[in-house]
Amino acid sequence: MKKKKVPMNALLPGRYGRMTVEEWDREVEKFDRENIADFARPLDKDLKARLERAKRRGRPPIGKGAQRVLVTIERDLLSQSDEYARVHGLSRAAVIAQGLKKLLKKAS
Repeated sequence: MKKKKVPMNALLPGRYGRMTVEEWDREVEKFDRENIADFARPLDKDLKARLERAKRRGRPPIGKGAQRVLVTIERDLLSQSDEYARVHGLSRAAVIAQGLKKLLKKAS
């Protein structure tokens, strides 16, 4: 009779959630060695690019960048704009920016 494979912790993500205790021990054994840096190798082109993208913080600049401003807005108007943003999948800043662009375009 075949022994049933019982996962160590089914809540773990991906393949780790399907591993038995023995499989888990074999998988993490490589991290228990001394001087694992001896087994390291240089990053390939793809991994270097991913690392560089991960190092960047914040949103990418649009145009000449962004400037934070403190603006006082009537509560009811802010609630309406937040609802509009939620329905249309936009941020509050995007709704304000779009409104300013339309207003300035109309004025010129």
